[in-house]
Amino acid sequence: MNLTLLPEIAAFVIVVESGSFSAAARKLGATPSSVSRSISRLEKKLGVKLLHRTTRKLRLSDAGSEVLKSATVMLDSARLVLSQGGIDQQAPQGKLTLSVPKAVGRFVLHPVMAEFLARYPQVDICLRLEDRYMDLIDDGVDLALRITNTPSPGLHGKALMPITHLLCATPHYLAQHGAPQHPQDLRAHSCISLGETPVDSRWKFRQHGKTLVVQTHGRYAANHTGVRLDAVKQHLGIGSLPLFTAREALANGEIVQVLPEWEFISTYSGQLWLLWSAGRQLPVKMRVMIDYLAEKLAVNNR
Repeated sequence: MNLTLLPEIAAFVIVVESGSFSAAARKLGATPSSVSRSISRLEKKLGVKLLHRTTRKLRLSDAGSEVLKSATVMLDSARLVLSQGGIDQQAPQGKLTLSVPKAVGRFVLHPVMAEFLARYPQVDICLRLEDRYMDLIDDGVDLALRITNTPSPGLHGKALMPITHLLCATPHYLAQHGAPQHPQDLRAHSCISLGETPVDSRWKFRQHGKTLVVQTHGRYAANHTGVRLDAVKQHLGIGSLPLFTAREALANGEIVQVLPEWEFISTYSGQLWLLWSAGRQLPVKMRVMIDYLAEKLAVNNR
């Protein structure tokens, strides 16, 4: 291949990694129009269309997907050479976009971001708090946090912490209405559930290898863990909560766990994974975020 095309090949990979010409231009210290011309020159030389351009996003063509594989290997090799030579050891810098489920973002990620920003003053953080699935390339996401036991095989990832759920109530509520001794006793209580589907009020338990399902009822439901926590604190009933939401209130005695000898099985339990695109040399800003979250969440959730 003509070695004079190496800058165009690098630009192509960075455009795909960044998700747009403007984002790639910022990384390359160029203008979006010059980056676009670089891609056009590469397409003309190769005789194939690499990217389909629309007003909203870029999409790889079939030929572009094949070229990307080889181009990424070439660029990663170049980055490795620079890193080994001590040239690419700059301080972490630039913008990082993270896709995070809303409750995880509010209760798990947001509380540790101030320290990260202080530790790495040249890195800017954008949290995209969405419960919907976000595509790392199409949505311009660098890192995604997802609750799953089966992360996509097309992504690299690191398990950060288990996500478990439990039932909680205030001592005041239990003093007034009695503490359930068995899951079936929940039928006589006001139960605060997610409320999105009928299944959310069918609470499932496990003990000694046997499972039990109880149809619960209640006058209040909310699909936000912070609201359910507040409802529990207001003595409105027994609520299902992720442990990361309930942890502080449990520690200070505002609420207590209900039926602790039973395992409460939630559809929304699993491992919290940090995921990123495969087949790329990680920018230093991403490496430090991955290491930081692994460090902080391991300590905070012991």
